[in-house]
Amino acid sequence: MRIAFVSFETIHHRDSETNERLWGVIDLLCERGHEVHVCCAQFWAGEKTTVERDDVVYHGVSVGLEARRSFLCRLPFVLRSIGPDVIHAGATPPSQVLAASTGSTLCRVPLLVEWYGDDLEDDRLTRWATGRPDRIVTPSRLVRTWIREIGADGDLIDVVPNHVDLELIKETPPGDAADIVYARRLDDGANLESFLLALAELRDRDWQATIIGDGPQRGMYEDLTRDLRIEDRITFVGDATLEERIAAYRSAHVFVQTAEFSVFPTELLWALACGCVGIVEYHANSSAHELVEGRKRGFRTTSEQELADAILDAGDLEYRDVDDAFEPFGRRPILERYLQTYRDLQQEYGLL
Repeated sequence: MRIAFVSFETIHHRDSETNERLWGVIDLLCERGHEVHVCCAQFWAGEKTTVERDDVVYHGVSVGLEARRSFLCRLPFVLRSIGPDVIHAGATPPSQVLAASTGSTLCRVPLLVEWYGDDLEDDRLTRWATGRPDRIVTPSRLVRTWIREIGADGDLIDVVPNHVDLELIKETPPGDAADIVYARRLDDGANLESFLLALAELRDRDWQATIIGDGPQRGMYEDLTRDLRIEDRITFVGDATLEERIAAYRSAHVFVQTAEFSVFPTELLWALACGCVGIVEYHANSSAHELVEGRKRGFRTTSEQELADAILDAGDLEYRDVDDAFEPFGRRPILERYLQTYRDLQQEYGLL
């Protein structure tokens, strides 16, 4: 199948959650042998308008990120020159969804839009964009609700979570992390204080905690552990590679998620697949609770006291270093969901 992706900004321009999500899908498709084209702003030097990297053909629709208007004007005609079976567009900026829709009409093929939701704006242009795709994919029910509230047809929205590499998990030996792990960039939204206050309630218990991640608030959180007199039982390890994080999750018993904003809690998913018991502090703008709802090895809390109680209750559950219940989140099952969506759209267009 030939799939044309539309993403004005790419992971080669900026490493964002939205770009990582889209390039994760591209990687899965290339791995399966599909023909992938990406229409984007040029990120390479020289006069070539197309380059091939890692089995992906990149089409420089505009020269750099400053030429957005040129990108939007030229995009429909570049798409027609590619002749795709399906057009798969990112939702940011929403103006590219409108241009991709015109390209979809020229090519007479369906348009799927990947709406990750981490930079969603409720403005006129976004509302127009929600009505153009034949299908919208979001990472969580939370983002689906946001898109519906802006004006999208709920029947056209599919929820497809991020994926994890289950084989990599099984191939990575457990490390020597503490009993409880937290992992996230330590910025204003980390809300790590909830976790630390809960741990302070358990001073008289036997536990050790590891905090993975770095950021502008790390110093403040380290000071807080000293104020709470628990600094000798918490290790701040800073940034870690994926393999290092997997090793930590496989050796830990509990993973705690307290961030106030999360369109999809990718690190929580990795930890759950590594066998951790998941404890999530509920927040209105976080979808983390969706991964633990209805699971015996998951807890949803709303206060530091409930979080402390959940940590104690998690101790009664067996230790695991892998959880096969998360097979549906593996690379192959998630790819199959996308491929089935492509086929369904093609069938609706009479292309199959």
